Amino acid sequence: MTSPNLRIRRATMDDLPGLRLLWESMRLPADELEKRLTEFQLVESADGEVLGGIGVQVMGPNALMHSEGYTDFSVADAARQLFWERVQTIASNYGVFRLWTQEDSPFWVRWGFQPPGEELLARLPDAWKTSEGKWLTIQLKDEAAMTVLEKELAAFRDAEKEHAAQVLDQARMLRTLITVIGFAIGILSIGVAIFLVVRRGFALPH
Repeated sequence: MTSPNLRIRRATMDDLPGLRLLWESMRLPADELEKRLTEFQLVESADGEVLGGIGVQVMGPNALMHSEGYTDFSVADAARQLFWERVQTIASNYGVFRLWTQEDSPFWVRWGFQPPGEELLARLPDAWKTSEGKWLTIQLKDEAAMTVLEKELAAFRDAEKEHAAQVLDQARMLRTLITVIGFAIGILSIGVAIFLVVRRGFALPH
């Protein structure tokens, strides 16, 4: 079966019975994973049969791919290609910098997952450190560069807000000045009118 015959979608409550059977067949903790159903992406055939799934848990700038399993391993690599595309989309939407996994398929290594050194492993979220097994990780974005960029953007936004405030203050001052000038012109016009009336009154023959 090739990837055009497969579809990826998010798991729903209707998928739970089938997923429990899949998890149990893979010797995964079904009771625990049932509570995390919404983390799972599923691969299904063109006729809607669920053939496998993988969990994606996001925690801040990190995401964990976990509990991969298939009812038909002949589609595993084709499904992984689709899962990888979906996981990257999820990571982009949630601002994830780094992906982690304990899945040991050579497919993930071919796509750039590597064992982390001690320095990288120290960045693993505490909630995941209790998991036994070897870790693989891949960097999706340069976190340091993104931090600098975010600071620059924040500074730019602050400068724009300050500039906008200055423009607003200038507009208020101009509006006040125009009002004062208008008021002064009005008074002057009334004064001129009164002067002309009075002058005309004196000019009339007695």
